[in-house]
Amino acid sequence: MTPELRRRIGFEIELMAPPGRSRRSLAYDLAGRHGGRIRPVWHHDSEPSLVPGLGRFLHLTQGFEVTRADGSPMCTLVDDITLLDGLEPRTPAPPGWYRVLSDDPRLLSLLAANCDPGAPLDAVLDPVAALWGMPAELIGDVVRLDDPSGATIALVAPQGGERDRPCEIVTPPITENHRAALEELLEPARDLGFTVPNEAAVHLHLDGGPFRAPHALANVVRLFAHWREPLRQLLQTNPACRRLAPLPDELVAAAEDPDFESLRKAADAGELTKYFDVNLTQLFAARPIRDTIEIRILPGAIDADEIVSRAALVELLLDRCLEPEAFPAAPAGDVSDLLEIAAESLAQR
Repeated sequence: MTPELRRRIGFEIELMAPPGRSRRSLAYDLAGRHGGRIRPVWHHDSEPSLVPGLGRFLHLTQGFEVTRADGSPMCTLVDDITLLDGLEPRTPAPPGWYRVLSDDPRLLSLLAANCDPGAPLDAVLDPVAALWGMPAELIGDVVRLDDPSGATIALVAPQGGERDRPCEIVTPPITENHRAALEELLEPARDLGFTVPNEAAVHLHLDGGPFRAPHALANVVRLFAHWREPLRQLLQTNPACRRLAPLPDELVAAAEDPDFESLRKAADAGELTKYFDVNLTQLFAARPIRDTIEIRILPGAIDADEIVSRAALVELLLDRCLEPEAFPAAPAGDVSDLLEIAAESLAQR
């Protein structure tokens, strides 16, 4: 029997469309089944740059927001650049798929706010070109927009490497009937032939507020640091999953005698980013973009029962983190010890 989840949780589920289908295919299917609508949206991401002196390219790619018949959000479907296995790099995406590139996050935000993700490639930069009073230039199949001094503001290039096929399902926060809500999204994906990619993960976003208390935040750090391997065994973390790492040593040390300011300084010293086993960045942000704690080590799945069962274990362990006592260190702890802690939390409900 699948357990019931008690927390408000947003899910990110990484899937792969079969050849000939795309995340747009799933968006139309979901909207059609529920009498809803789809709306093109931008998805922000970054990737390593091959240009000397430029560490990364920032880019916008095309995603789709799906709403129900009453206008309420159902999900958003976006690309995930970590999903590569099985894609043919030399095969272009179908016509109409492109990405917008820049090297400045402020410019990228301006582009996202003013450009229509549903516009054709050769016209998508027109609203921003009007702001600078400069025409966008088509060079081969790439559109370039420069400012009056000749500095490049943005490029638009066709998507290659079948980048229309990766599909990350991003749900709004779900407060009840989590399994049914997920299956409503995953059953159509299975029907269309979507699969779990080799590098896939499922991410959980839980309300961050309770974990800002220094003892709770320190306990989360202790759980993910001292129990890293047993936790990954328990949840069956995908070894091929990218962008995972143990928490910084500075933050782990600060968790032994915590106050919020010492934890914040340790997070800065350890160069904390979202790309760790647990994403704590929003707890330290002055203006959180999404006020959550993000658990990133669940394996990929396309079955709601699997996702909910693992999420239920995470819930129980996070319940223990809210207790005033320090989460026990586990230099020799194993999966059975972790399950015992979860069982104790369940008994206290």
